[in-house]
Amino acid sequence: MASNDKRSDGTDRRTASCQCGAVTLELTGKPIVAATCYCQSCQKAGHGFEALPGAGAVVGADGGTPYVLMRKDRIAWRSGSDRLEEHRLQPDAPTRRLVSTCCNSPMCLEFTKGHWLSVYSARIAEAERPPAEMRTIVGDRPEGVELPGDIPNYAAPTGRFMWRLLKAWAAMGFRAPRLEATKGYGR
Repeated sequence: MASNDKRSDGTDRRTASCQCGAVTLELTGKPIVAATCYCQSCQKAGHGFEALPGAGAVVGADGGTPYVLMRKDRIAWRSGSDRLEEHRLQPDAPTRRLVSTCCNSPMCLEFTKGHWLSVYSARIAEAERPPAEMRTIVGDRPEGVELPGDIPNYAAPTGRFMWRLLKAWAAMGFRAPRLEATKGYGR
């Protein structure tokens, strides 16, 4: 279960949670971007997570994985961070995905050297989740999948996408905060 409300200062606040509600993450402020990624890594990881007992769908029928990118300084684990387990496609990969061990819900993807956290859109209640604004790396989508033209479909991260990341980083004073320690990630 997730919620979206306004803080007393008028700032948006959403809660992302695992399927059983034991792990919750508060998202404050406007997302950097809401997008759907079609890269091979997201598809591989997503299908692997879907095979876990009790796990829900991660990858859409079109091969895309919806995310909401948030500044790291605008997120806070509210409960259950000790129930998160790290998954990397390669031991030295700069990206790690965090999955709840209580109900096998993929929660987010972190580019460990970056200033943002990509929260799986499915972790936010549908009525409160920001709609996807773009599709990225669409060249990796499964063969035969035709994508609608309702939002931009990009073959690679675009200048628009990178500009949003850069603006968010500048607003953070060019810092890349670390996430609190989670299982398998003892920084």
